[in-house]
Amino acid sequence: MYAYLKGTLEELAEDNIVVEVGNIGYNIKVSTTTAELLPPLGNEVKIYTYTLVREDAFSLYGFLTRDDLEIFKKLITVNGIGPKGGLAILSVMSADALRFAIMAGDAKSIAKAPGIGSKTAERVILDLRDKVSPEDALRGPEVPVGAASAAAGVDNAMKREAIEALTALGYSASDAAAAVRKVEMTDGITVEGILKAALKFMY
Repeated sequence: MYAYLKGTLEELAEDNIVVEVGNIGYNIKVSTTTAELLPPLGNEVKIYTYTLVREDAFSLYGFLTRDDLEIFKKLITVNGIGPKGGLAILSVMSADALRFAIMAGDAKSIAKAPGIGSKTAERVILDLRDKVSPEDALRGPEVPVGAASAAAGVDNAMKREAIEALTALGYSASDAAAAVRKVEMTDGITVEGILKAALKFMY
């Protein structure tokens, strides 16, 4: 129903915010991560929304990026993962980290979310493995959607190798992905170079 809401942030709690648009205050449920990234009260915000309509409820779920919204919409298609579960997962890991956890079969990282058991985490992996791609997770904000270059494709391939190497060393897929995303892709960098740089971000 609503693609997004743009207005003034009036109230902020751990899992709920109020955004005023045209003298109307909208209650929006958010993940802990989203709440932590919001500006101080009184500032303008743009929140991408998912509208849930039921006989006994009309709820809005909000996200700072379209990417977070899209992965949330995928999550709630999984049996046993409702909107509350989707927000719980996105409260403990980013959309990118979730993609890598799904591709690597890392149920343990997904199960860290409150209320998400190991069986449910495994179901997320099974249901969404064919619906996520490493290119989505690795492109980063520096590569515009629809404008990925050949060089970006090579960089992504090397990043995937580095992530695989880190997981082979015992790191979780989500932690490995987060570390590799922080590495600056300079001219002439190799997989070994990415791996060494990423290890500095592991803790």
